Amino acid sequence: HAATMVTSGVYLVARLSSLFVICPDVLNVVLVVGALTAFWAAFAGLFQNDIKKVLAYSTISQLGYMFMAAGVSAFDASIFHVFTHAFFKALLFLGAGSVIIGMHHQQNMFKMGGLRKYMPLTFIGMWIGTLALVGTPFFSGFYSKDTIIEAAALNAHADGASWVATYGYWAVLGGVIVTSFYSFRLLFLTFYGKE
Repeated sequence: HAATMVTSGVYLVARLSSLFVICPDVLNVVLVVGALTAFWAAFAGLFQNDIKKVLAYSTISQLGYMFMAAGVSAFDASIFHVFTHAFFKALLFLGAGSVIIGMHHQQNMFKMGGLRKYMPLTFIGMWIGTLALVGTPFFSGFYSKDTIIEAAALNAHADGASWVATYGYWAVLGGVIVTSFYSFRLLFLTFYGKE
C-alpha cells in the first residue's frame, strides 16, 4: 500500500502530462508543494520514535520527490522513482514488520537495540533498503533520485529560472540530507547499541 497505492496521484499527473505542460503555473504549484513535502516530511520523520511512523513519513517525503520531478516536467523520472521506491520501501516495511513481531509488537525504537545478532536476515534486508532509500550509488534509489535532482538542477540553472525552481532544487537537496539522518537513525537504534 505505502509503495504503490499512495503514489497513484503521481501516475495521474504523469498520465496527464500533456495538459500540465501547457499550464506552467500549475506545474510551479506542483513543484513547490512537492519540494516542501519532500523536505518537511523527511524532517518530521527525524523526530519519530515509532519504527512504522518513520517509514510512513519517509513515504510521504518520497512522494514529494515524485511530485517535485513532475513539477519540473521530468515525468519519466517521477515514474521511475515510483517503481524504485516501491521495491526498497516494501523491503523496509517487511523488515520493520519482522522487527515488530520479533519484539512482541513493540514499535518504539528506543526500546530496541542490538537486534542484528538475533535477526541477521532482517538486518541485511534493512541495510539494503536503507542504502537504496538514501541514494547510495549502485542501488536503485540512487538512479531515480539522481535523475530527479539532475532535472531540478537543470530547471534551477536554466536561463530566466524563477525563485520557484531554485527553491525546489535546494529543498530536494535538503531532503536528501535529512533522509540520510532519519534512515540511519532507524537502523542504528534498532540493530546496534545496547539491547
